[in-house]
Amino acid sequence: MGCCMSCLRRKEDENLYRQLLADNERDAISALLEYLENRSEVDFFSDGPLKALSTLVYSDNIDLQRSAALAFAEITEKEARAVSREVLEPLLILLQSSDQEVQRAACAALGNLAINDDNKVLIVEMGGLTPLIRQMLSPDIEVQCNAVGCVTNLATQDANKAKIAQSGALIPLTRLAKSPDLRVQRNATGALLNMTHSPENRKQLVDTGSVPVLVDLLSSPDADIQYYCTTALSNIAVDAENRKMLAATEPKLVGRLVQLMDSASPRVQCQATLALRNLASDALYQLEIVRSGGLSNLVALLKSQHEPLVLAAVACIRNISIHPLNERPIVDAGFLGPLVDLVDYTDNPEIQCHAVSSLRNLAASSDANRRALVDAGAVTKCMRIVLASPDSVQSEISACFAILALADNLKARLLAMGILDVLIPLTRSQNPEVCGNSAAALANLCSRVDDYSAILKCYPGISDFISRFLAGSNLTFEHSPLDRHPVVGVWK
Repeated sequence: MGCCMSCLRRKEDENLYRQLLADNERDAISALLEYLENRSEVDFFSDGPLKALSTLVYSDNIDLQRSAALAFAEITEKEARAVSREVLEPLLILLQSSDQEVQRAACAALGNLAINDDNKVLIVEMGGLTPLIRQMLSPDIEVQCNAVGCVTNLATQDANKAKIAQSGALIPLTRLAKSPDLRVQRNATGALLNMTHSPENRKQLVDTGSVPVLVDLLSSPDADIQYYCTTALSNIAVDAENRKMLAATEPKLVGRLVQLMDSASPRVQCQATLALRNLASDALYQLEIVRSGGLSNLVALLKSQHEPLVLAAVACIRNISIHPLNERPIVDAGFLGPLVDLVDYTDNPEIQCHAVSSLRNLAASSDANRRALVDAGAVTKCMRIVLASPDSVQSEISACFAILALADNLKARLLAMGILDVLIPLTRSQNPEVCGNSAAALANLCSRVDDYSAILKCYPGISDFISRFLAGSNLTFEHSPLDRHPVVGVWK
C-alpha cells in the first residue's frame, strides 16, 4: 500500500499536476490518503472510501487510474470478502484499460476477490469473462498470469463452468498452458482441470484441442503442472467416447502415466494411478497398462502407507484384472499377498471391496489361480471378517466364494475350512446381492462332491434357506458373481 500512498502524495505535492486535476479528483486523492493512513479502521468497499477509489477509476488521467488499480489490488489482497456490484463495477472498468500496469493490478484485484464463492458468481454475471479473456491474450506475461489466475478461481464455482466453456476461454487457456512462464502454465492447466467436472465441459475441452497439450505436459518437470494434467486427463477418461479418442490419438499416454506412478510427489502418483484406473475401464487399456510395465508400480503402491495411494492402486488393479489375459501376469507379479493383506483394511471398506473384487477376477477362469488364492490365505481372512463387514464388502466376498466354489478340486478343502458356517448366515442378508451370491456359492459347493458329511452337518441351515427361498416372492437372483464391472470416477 505504501506504493499507492507515495504515488498519491507525489501528485498532491506537485502544483502543476494539481492544476490538471478536477476538483473532485483532488478531493478524492486527499480523502483516500486519509483513509490509507487509518486503513485498519476503514472499510474500503463502501461509502466514502469506495467513492474516492471510484472517482480515480473514472478519471481520464491514467496515473489516477493506475493508483486506483494498485490500491484495489493491495486492499483485496488483505481482505477478499463478498462485495457488492458497486465494488466490482469500477474494477471491471479498469479491466478494459489499454494500460498494462492498470491491467495487471485490476486482474490481480479481481482474482483476489474471486476467492469468495459469491464474488465468483457475481463477476461472471456482470460480464467479467469477456475482458478477462481479452487480457489473457495480452503480450504482457504478468497480465496473462493474473487474468488466467482469476479465471482459474472463477472456474471452481459450478455455476460458472458452463459459462466459461461457452465464452471462448478454453482456446486461450489451452494456448497459455504452453506458455514459457511457469506461473502462467500452472494457472492455465489449473483452469483446464476445473473445467473437467461435467460431461459437457469435457467434450468442449476435447473439441477445443486441449487433450494433446495436457498429454504433452505430463512430461513437465513441475509437480503442480503434472498434477493438474493427470487429474484433468483422469476426468476426461471417465467418458467412453473420450477413451476411444485417447486410444486413437494419444499413443504415449499410458507410458507417461506409468512413469508418473513413480513420481516423488504422492498426489501426482495418486492422480496418475486414478487416470490409469479410468482408462482401464476398456479392455484395450487393461492390456496396454500391463504391456507398458504398470504392474511393478501398482504392486509397490499397494504397500504404501498413504491411504489415497493404496485406494487408487487397488481400484486400478481391480479394473486391469477384469481381462482374462491379465490374470496370470498379475499373479506372477506378486499381487496375491498385498491384495490379501488389504482384505481386512477395515478403516476403508472401499479398499476392501476393490481388493476382494480383484481376487475374484483373478480366480474367474483359472483353477491354478483359485488354488493360489486359497494358499495365500484369502479364504481364511474373508471368512474371519465377512459377517461383521458392511453389505458392500459382504457382496464382494460372497461373490468371491461363489467363484472359488466352482473349482471341483477345491470344494472339499473349502468345506473342511468351515465355509458353510459363514455362507448360511449370509443367505439371511437383506441385501439381494449378498443373499444371491451366497446362494450361488452354496449351490456350487453342494454339487459334484465325493463327501457330503460337511454339508449334512449344516443341513438344518441349508434347509432353512431353501424354505425361505421357496416361500419368497422372487424365485430368481438376477446378480451373477461372475459379473465383472470396472470402476471409474471424477476427481473434484
